[in-house]
Amino acid sequence: MPRPGLVIRTTREDDWRAMRELRLEMLRDTPIAFGDTLERALGYDEIEWRIRARRGEAREQTLIVAVDGDRWVGTMGCYVPDLTTGPLLVGVYVSPDRRGDDAGVTRALLTEIERWAADRSDTLRLEVHEDNPRARRFYEKLGFAYTGHSRPYELEPGGLELEMQKRLR
Repeated sequence: MPRPGLVIRTTREDDWRAMRELRLEMLRDTPIAFGDTLERALGYDEIEWRIRARRGEAREQTLIVAVDGDRWVGTMGCYVPDLTTGPLLVGVYVSPDRRGDDAGVTRALLTEIERWAADRSDTLRLEVHEDNPRARRFYEKLGFAYTGHSRPYELEPGGLELEMQKRLR
């Protein structure tokens, strides 16, 4: 159960500054997890950050955030890249001091994502880097299973992105 005062909500364009701060934290903490680089993200201008923050306002995708007081402590996004494969969970991050079952942040975020995805499909997919065992264990604990599909990770250090899926209904 999340701590009292934790707010889970979609992002808005005017959240761009907080979006930037959390994204840079994400890339510093787990550089292999987000298909982006810190160097590239540091070069994004205000317009790019506004576009990213506006994803929470879109119908065809969602971006949610966990806010504790004035601090953003986690985020998840989801979109449907292909109608045959269904919703894809992306950009999963929780600040190190808010991780774990006791904090409840990840589960609270995932509950909202699953609600959004269930309106579009009976499954939710994600990709996780083969060298991210912490994330892989957590996804398994939450009911995701490996599909047997993978693809090369396009950034350094290379490796594979492993596809996992969870049945929603």
